[in-house]
Amino acid sequence: MTNPELADFSPTNPTRNEPTPIVFDSVVNALSADDNSPLQHIKRSPCAEPLPSLTIVTSIVEELRSVLFPGYFDLDDSRSDSVKFHIGHVLDNVRRGLRTQIKRGICFSCNSSPSLKDCAARAQQTTDEFIQKLPAIRSVLTEDAIAAYEGDPAAVSCGEAVFCYPGLRAITDYRLAHELHVLGVPLLPRMITEYAHSRTGIDIHPGAKIGARFFIDHGTGIVIGETCVIGRDVRLYQGVTLGAKSFPMDEHGKPIKGIARHPILEDNVVVYAGATILGRVTIGHGSIIGGNVWLTRSLPPNSRVAQRGHRQELFVDGSGI
Repeated sequence: MTNPELADFSPTNPTRNEPTPIVFDSVVNALSADDNSPLQHIKRSPCAEPLPSLTIVTSIVEELRSVLFPGYFDLDDSRSDSVKFHIGHVLDNVRRGLRTQIKRGICFSCNSSPSLKDCAARAQQTTDEFIQKLPAIRSVLTEDAIAAYEGDPAAVSCGEAVFCYPGLRAITDYRLAHELHVLGVPLLPRMITEYAHSRTGIDIHPGAKIGARFFIDHGTGIVIGETCVIGRDVRLYQGVTLGAKSFPMDEHGKPIKGIARHPILEDNVVVYAGATILGRVTIGHGSIIGGNVWLTRSLPPNSRVAQRGHRQELFVDGSGI
């Protein structure tokens, strides 16, 4: 019995079901057309440069972690002279690599078409200013590590927090990105914090302002918005959102950018798992926000907020249901 699926196959009809050749030229032309799209990637200014490399930027972050915490990452010999050589060598690599990536970010975001020479000079100055900030960043991170050790009964040392805790990893990347953000570096700060987000599940915008001794316990699902202000000795647990309410719109129906729209947490605030705090509200110092609380109003210092306790009732033979 003849199979109908094979009916058209014969030495004289060999082309059935062969793929139709693709006309690549039309596809290539369509994808490369200069159509004034907001996503157009081809730069035609005098300082045209490639986009920053995610691979290189993330490798720079890893190198910076090895100098902020020498002996914990990529250093087998912990003798003082070896540590000094390691830090000097790594910082030299970081300086050259970061300068190039910052220059690319500046060229990508510029609208006034400055010369490549001007972008390179700005990138060099910004890189050197950032390098100068590293000792201060390390000092704050040391306080963060101490807060992690003191805040978690399961922690056996500050070093364990540095080496193992995703919260401290996310905070480290945030503090590096934040300093670049303060220096006006385009693109790179978000690349760094989104890299940390992908690694830890913790989303911290580089524009947020976060004080020392900041402790994130567990951490997965935490969101900290761009205009958040967080004081000293603040502790967040997994699933906490410090976000914005609905956005005000301009006359064209577009969200208004650059306004303070995220919460302020004063010193010594604790926010437990799953809590959501929205809008430009202030949580007074020493306050404790319980798990799964939804909060859109300010609180005075030393407040305690928790969900209403569950109600237990006895139903007999279906009565009361």
